Parts: sequence; structure tokens; C-alpha cells
Amino acid sequence: MIDVHYWPTPNGWKISIMLEECGLPYRLVPVNIGTGEQFKPDFLKISPNNRMPAIVDDDPPGGGAPVSVFESGAILQYLAEKTGKFLPTDLRGRYEVLQWVNWQMGGLGPMAGQANHFRMYAPQFNPVEQLKYGQDRYTNEVNRLFGVLNKRLADREFVAGALSIADMAIWPWIVGFKNFGQNLDDFVDLKRWFEESMGKRPAVIKGKATGAELRPAPGINTEEQRKVLFGQTAAVVR
Repeated sequence: MIDVHYWPTPNGWKISIMLEECGLPYRLVPVNIGTGEQFKPDFLKISPNNRMPAIVDDDPPGGGAPVSVFESGAILQYLAEKTGKFLPTDLRGRYEVLQWVNWQMGGLGPMAGQANHFRMYAPQFNPVEQLKYGQDRYTNEVNRLFGVLNKRLADREFVAGALSIADMAIWPWIVGFKNFGQNLDDFVDLKRWFEESMGKRPAVIKGKATGAELRPAPGINTEEQRKVLFGQTAAVVR
């Protein structure tokens, strides 16, 4: 059994989608990031960056003690190697996939996250006129990255040839396109991949719905939640 320390966010969805695609048994361990559960000592033992998702696999390849993994990209690679699925074994195919996983981890995820922050969360707490630079900066960068992905998908069904962990890493970060200030109609091939190639897969639908009941409405709307999510310094890991 794999314990998945989880909250229903894009990074969490990556892992639930992968687990559903692989058909692996797993157990959700909710980590409520709005109340600060990601800072609890037991969680920090397996995720020293105090971020979810993280997994603990009590049946790792080769046997032995349970293996814990944090960082969603590393978890995807671990699960791919455990199952022999969604990551080619040949050198060229493997690195074609891993390049796009890293593109998401280092580019699309952080930029979309900042666009979401400045467009959706920051206006609740700061005068809108003070936010324009940040909103424009990250909205434009997400637009560029969407363009990169759209061009990549112009002549293929999936990002790196066959379905892979690259698709599972990227797809959840397209879900919030409206919050990022994007219009999918501007990206015809990305839209096809998002809605058809990936969006209609049963495992994607099920993985995206995993833990939906955990997320409260209306979301982040109090000063205390803001401090928990956006006011962190090194003090939280000491």
C-alpha cells in the first residue's frame, strides 16, 4: 500500500492521476495546507520542504524498509520506475519525457502558481492597483508557456509521444487556465490534448476528483490562512 500525503491541488492531482493510471492501491492521508498541517513534525520527516504531496511506499521495489518520496516530479518518476509504466527505458525516450517533466516543475507550475496568486488571492488582501505588475508579469509568462506547449502538441497526441508522466505532470496545471488569465481557444492543439487526449481518460477524471470533498469553500479568504500559505520563512522548518 502507498500512503499519499495529499491535498486536492494541481501537484496533488498529478499523483492521484498517476496512481489511477497505474492501478496501484493507495490510501489518502489528508494534509490540510490551509490550516498548517504541512508544518507538523511527522510530515516534515517525509517532506522536509513542508509541501505536499509526499508518499510512503511500504512495498518498494526490491523489498526492505518503506520508502518515502517528496516533490511531485520525483514521485512520478518513482512510481514510473516501480511499475515500469509511463517512462521509456531507452535513453532518448526517457529524456524526452524527463525534459518535459522538468519543464513543468521549473516553469509552468511556478509561473502558473504566481499568476494564480496575483490574480486570485492577492486582490483579497492588497489594493488592486498595487498588483498590476505582478499580474501582468506572470500572466504573460504563462501565456508564453502555453504557447510552447501548444506548438509541441501540434503534431502529436501526447507531449512526449506515448502517454507518459510528462502528461500527468502538466495536465493538472492547465486546469486553472481561467485563473491564470488564459483562453484555451487561443491554443487549439493544447485544448485538444487537455479536453480530449487527457481530459476524457477515466483515470484522469477519477484522479482529478480524488479528495474533492476535502477542499473547503470559499477557499483562502482569511488573514490566518494567508499567513499560513503566504507568510512562511525559515522559522517554519527550524
